[in-house]
Parts: sequence; structure tokens; C-alpha cells
Amino acid sequence: MSALIAPVIKKLADANKAQDVSVVERAYTVAKAAHEGQLRKSGDPYITHPVAVAEILVEFGLDPATIAAALLHDTVEDTDYKPEKLRADFGDEVANLVEGVTKLDRLTYGPTAEAETVRKMVVAMAKDIRVLVIKLADRLHNAGPGNMLFPNHRRARPARP
Repeated sequence: MSALIAPVIKKLADANKAQDVSVVERAYTVAKAAHEGQLRKSGDPYITHPVAVAEILVEFGLDPATIAAALLHDTVEDTDYKPEKLRADFGDEVANLVEGVTKLDRLTYGPTAEAETVRKMVVAMAKDIRVLVIKLADRLHNAGPGNMLFPNHRRARPARP
């Protein structure tokens, strides 16, 4: 098991010994392969982002399906990994969560888009609140340097002049 995902797996398994965490291990393997060669703006391998989102959610005590969806949340939109393959590999629960997060990714911002954004969030919450929780963790991790909620998470900081 990769050292990158091991803390997430351990914390998830420690929280409830009866949980099957294999879906999280499989999701990590698929996400890592799908994002191979992709880098974040910081220069870090892209896989560090979905793992960081998974770390946030495991801290909140979410279940393995939600953690798996967090790991896979960018694969359908940013890689060649197709929604049909995701559903075949992980089942309806994980696929529906990823699909919901992908739909929230298409939100538009600005004063004229506010009503549509709220409507999409309400629809997502009505279907499964975990979609919104994954999206919020995603936005939290993307908040950038200075995010004091998770001070132990390594972030690239801008150089001082």
C-alpha cells in the first residue's frame, strides 16, 4: 500500500473495524493511475489533491464509499476514465456520488449565477448530502496557502521577495 494513502486507510479502519476499506484502496489505485503524469499548480503530483480531500473527509468520520468517491471525484472530468467504467468498477453508490460532485463542479459564480448555484446545491443535498460534503472538502483543500483548518497539511508557500 502506498505511503500516501496509508494514513487514510488506517484511520478509516481504526474508526470501525467492521468496515470494508478495500473500496478505498481500489479507488486510490484507479485515481493514481488515471492522474498519472498530471501535476498541480504547486508542482505536486495531482493525486495528492484527491488524497487530501479524502483525509479531510476521514477526519469527519465519513464512510468508505464517500472516501472512495473523494479519491475519484476528478477522474471522470479530468482524465480518460469514463463514467460507465466508474459505475462498473465501483457500483452505483460511488458512481452517483462522483456524478453529483461533477455536476456541482459545473456551478457558475457571480451575482447573476447565485440562484442557479443554490438550486444545484439544494438538488445535490436532496439526493445525497455526501455530494455536498465532498465538494466542500474539495473547495477547502483548494483554498490554497494559509488554510489554517489543516495546518499540518504540507502546502507550497509563495516565496517572499
